[in-house]
Amino acid sequence: MSTNPSNDPRLAQASATDESLVSAHDKAADGSPDSHANYRMLPLVLLFVLSGLIFYAGTYLHRYSGNFSSEVFDERMLPGSGEVQVVQIDPLVLGKKQYAAACVTCHMPNGQGLPNVYPPLAGSEWVTGSEERLISIVLHGLKGPITVKGNTYNAAMPAFGQVAGGGYNWSDEKIAAVLTYIRQEWGNAAGPIETAKVTELRLKEAGRKEWTEAELLELP
Repeated sequence: MSTNPSNDPRLAQASATDESLVSAHDKAADGSPDSHANYRMLPLVLLFVLSGLIFYAGTYLHRYSGNFSSEVFDERMLPGSGEVQVVQIDPLVLGKKQYAAACVTCHMPNGQGLPNVYPPLAGSEWVTGSEERLISIVLHGLKGPITVKGNTYNAAMPAFGQVAGGGYNWSDEKIAAVLTYIRQEWGNAAGPIETAKVTELRLKEAGRKEWTEAELLELP
């Protein structure tokens, strides 16, 4: 049976006191007691600086990202003057769209209407003639018979303008566009209708009801 030698370091370590162990660790570290748990201010300062930079970067991206739209950062775009550019809509394009949305049902795609029911627009003296009469018809509507190209039609025309009793409430711009379209379609060759003219007549005849043929003929 063997016996442990008296100088066995394991036995010496087991018999060491707490103070001697702490002293040994301090010497192994840097030679001075670690009374502050190795606490330093520099890591906290760096943490606050980095947190501030992250917050600033997030705020900057939120404000100037332009919702990450490719158009905002398109390097091919020319610098603007800072003025708001109003997009001009071709009245013939807008007029054709409005005609297809409502007028085509009665007056047909070819502008010929329906015999004895809905009057034609192609070659119509009402379409290519007086601007005021044509605008008034679309603004306030028409009731009673009307003679077009020698034939009588008796279908009611609803009001399309933003007027009392109007069922469509089209803007003056839309009315001007659709009238410009029908005055230049199907062989018609009349001039365009200006939005300002539609606005003028709408304000002038505010509150009135549908027109009759006799009343329209009194207009210039």
